[in-house]
Amino acid sequence: MSTLVQINVLPHQAEDDDYIAEVAFKKARLRADDVREWDIRKRSIDARKSPVKISLQIEFWKKGEERPSIPPFVPQDVSNAPEIAIIGAGPAGLYAALRAVEGGLKPIIFERGKDVRARRRDLAAINKDHIVNPDSNYCFGEGGAGTYSDGKLYTRSKKRGNVLKALEWFVHFGAVEDILVDAHPHIGTNKLPKIITAMREAIIAHGGEVRFDTKLTDLKVVDNQITAIQVNDTDWLDFDNVILATGHSARDIFYLLHKRNIKIEAKPFAIGVRIEHQQELIDDIQYHSDGDNPYLPPASYSLVQQVDGMGVYSFCMCPGGIIAPCATSQEEVVTNGWSPSKRDNPYANSGIVVSVTPEDLPNYKKDDPFVCLDFQKSVERACWEAAGKTQAAPAQRMRDFVDGRVSKNFPKTSYQPGIVSVNLNKVLPDILSKRLKKAFIAYGRKMKGYLTNDAVIHAPESRTSSPVSIPRKWETLEHVEVKGLYPCGEGAGYAGGIISAAIDGINCVDKIIEKKQVLK
Repeated sequence: MSTLVQINVLPHQAEDDDYIAEVAFKKARLRADDVREWDIRKRSIDARKSPVKISLQIEFWKKGEERPSIPPFVPQDVSNAPEIAIIGAGPAGLYAALRAVEGGLKPIIFERGKDVRARRRDLAAINKDHIVNPDSNYCFGEGGAGTYSDGKLYTRSKKRGNVLKALEWFVHFGAVEDILVDAHPHIGTNKLPKIITAMREAIIAHGGEVRFDTKLTDLKVVDNQITAIQVNDTDWLDFDNVILATGHSARDIFYLLHKRNIKIEAKPFAIGVRIEHQQELIDDIQYHSDGDNPYLPPASYSLVQQVDGMGVYSFCMCPGGIIAPCATSQEEVVTNGWSPSKRDNPYANSGIVVSVTPEDLPNYKKDDPFVCLDFQKSVERACWEAAGKTQAAPAQRMRDFVDGRVSKNFPKTSYQPGIVSVNLNKVLPDILSKRLKKAFIAYGRKMKGYLTNDAVIHAPESRTSSPVSIPRKWETLEHVEVKGLYPCGEGAGYAGGIISAAIDGINCVDKIIEKKQVLK
């Protein structure tokens, strides 16, 4: 059995393996001669006070102890195995397919968008020409929303499944091993496409299939059992197990299910704005007098405040990042953020969002599954109209927003389609704007310097999660009314990021494997 010890070192000392070993051996009361091997198990930053420390969990294997080595991915040849349909090639869909290949099922992925490399042309068209391809954009296409909007791998969903396995698969397909150690692992948008490509190639190499530009357009259900799917409004394909991993922005899927009398429900979600500061300012606030320490990474922050009975919190904070246009149709504006692997841009951005439940909305009706979706759409369209009906975002300096003034000018921002000065208090519904103002004032007290007119608010941040859930049975993960249909990941309401979505994909396939074993 290995030995674990916790030590704290200064940032520059965390780069010195000999020093780490010396301190850790002393803490564990071990001599170097007693140890066969050691490694850093976990790494995090303790910036609660100056000086900033690096917390390290060190694992030792003494002489005579074996370090376990388990292959992270053990595929089978599934060329002639029973087939399952997977709708969507985001993290839930890809991980479902990888698990199927391990478990002896042939996955066939149907992805409405393009492969991860071809998507880049459509992202360029949004940024430069304000043209939105409704099937290929920041949200749709191979790899899903996370591929080109940051690649954060942090999750609090430890009870959902095997987080380590999900991270180890990323490493197996090309991610750096640091993601197994860091408290808030991050790959970076610049590196994710190569990893996603390697996953797809492994799926195909072992007998699975991946079909791009192939959109789910209908479902056939007979006696409460799914029997077939239609793609691209033409071809019907027989399947008795379908994993629906379509992501939080596939609104057409919600409308399709409702049309086919397959139960869906409105669910709580969050919506607000994306705020951008200079990274140097955030470093100074978070790292105290150590803000320019070259051994520290760009600082992040996490904020939460209860305002008038609703939570207002930071979401998807991107140190050294860029704000991106994430609309999925032409007549809307949506913002999100991402960071490259080095997080070396001069800006820090974060969503600041308000938790909204269906009951909070003025048009709430108990049996209306679209009340939150309709609210989300109305905010996105209002922002599109306010900024001139392009992909430019309506914007306001932070202090101007709090004080109700239209900003006369702006510092440079990272949002490539451009920004337009508006009074966001008149664009955003009161349920959002009034709470955001109070939250910004509270955040300014918590982080001295955060409430500044040098920060720019971009609106809206609206795709934090799905405003619709697709209910399922907890014991089988199948839809509550339709056997063989597995609502999965963020789009169904069962995940909140890359890792939790990936785990949910694995879990759904595990249930299909269990079912097939029972039926043998």
